[in-house]
Amino acid sequence: MDHSALVATLAGAGFGLSLIIAIGAQNAFVLRQGLRGEHVLAVVLICAISDIILIAAGIAGIGSLLDLAPWLVDVMRIGGAAFLLAYAVIAARKAIRPGAIDPETSGAPSPLWPTVTTAVALTWLNPHVYLDTILLLGSVAGTHGDDRWWFGAGAAAGSIIWFSSLGFGARLLRPLFSKPASWRILDALIAIVMAAIAASLLHGLMEG
Repeated sequence: MDHSALVATLAGAGFGLSLIIAIGAQNAFVLRQGLRGEHVLAVVLICAISDIILIAAGIAGIGSLLDLAPWLVDVMRIGGAAFLLAYAVIAARKAIRPGAIDPETSGAPSPLWPTVTTAVALTWLNPHVYLDTILLLGSVAGTHGDDRWWFGAGAAAGSIIWFSSLGFGARLLRPLFSKPASWRILDALIAIVMAAIAASLLHGLMEG
C-alpha cells in the first residue's frame, strides 16, 4: 500500500465513523441487543455487511439511480417512518414497564428471526443510510480518484470496528442495567430517537 492509498484508507475510516457513531435507530438497537446478550453476532454482522454493501454501491456510482427514480426516496421515507413509529411505540411500552437483566440469568432470549428482521429493517428502511453511504460517502470517495476503493475499505473497516465494539462491548455496561430504572431510561431514549427520526422523514416528505 503506497502513501496515497494509506491516506485514503485512514480518511475513509474517519469519515465512515463520523457518519455512523451518531445516535440513531440502528445504533440503539445494536446497543440494546449487546446489553441483553441476544444474537449479538448476527446483529453486528447484518449491520456491518449492510454498510459494506452500501459503501461499495456508493463508490460504484449506484447513487445516480436515485436521480433517475426520485420516487424511490419517498417510498423509503414512508416505509421507514412507519416502521420507526411502530418500534417507538414498542420501546415506549417497555419504558413504562421496564425489566431488569441479571447477567447470570437473563431469561429466554428473543427468537433469532424477529431480531434479524428488525436489524435488517432498521438498516435498509432508513433513507438516511442511503444518503450517508451511497450519496455522501460515495461522492467523497470519488474525490480520491484511483484510491477511492481504499477510501471505501477504510470506511468499511470503521463500520466493522464500530458495530463490533458497540455490540460486544455493551456487556461492560450490563451491571448498570441490572436496575429497572436504567432500562426505563434507555427504552425511553430509544422511543424518542425513533419517533424523532420518523418525524424528520415525514417532514422531509412534506417539504419535497
